[in-house]
Amino acid sequence: MTGSDLLPLSPGALRRVFEAGHPVDPAALDDTWYRGTSLGLWGWVEALSWKTFAKTFHRDPATGARRGWNVRLHQDGLDAPPRPIERAGAPVVFGHYGLVATPAGLVLDYGAGGNPWFDPTRLVRDPLVALAPGDPSRLLGCTLLAVGPLRVPTPSWFLLERAGALPFVVSAR
Repeated sequence: MTGSDLLPLSPGALRRVFEAGHPVDPAALDDTWYRGTSLGLWGWVEALSWKTFAKTFHRDPATGARRGWNVRLHQDGLDAPPRPIERAGAPVVFGHYGLVATPAGLVLDYGAGGNPWFDPTRLVRDPLVALAPGDPSRLLGCTLLAVGPLRVPTPSWFLLERAGALPFVVSAR
């Protein structure tokens, strides 16, 4: 499935695609980045935020720990390559996460990303699935909020399409 296939889908249809997804091998994500497309959000929310973004996946060579961060992109269109917004010559990054393998699959855990205690993104958990077995080039994710032991669904879904090798590494928080 491509972004064009997923864009018109309802949250229920996206849930069915997600449930039919396949496990993601964390090692297949090492030192890559993905162009993301928001799915399922209301138009006014996207107008206030963004339609496209990037997510990164980095494996620390010293510790083996896997982590990542989000990158703000210029909104050049759904098929454009990712072009980071920069401030003072550096890409604008936010929302750091740890990659956690759970019995249910791979999760981007913003609570394990070193974000400040007052940052509400610490509550975010993004489970990921591959759209094709053994193929990490297209991933589907959804956003859940961790409220104690509960995982509360949000209307936020996203498609990640591999953009290539990780072009920069930022320090862990």
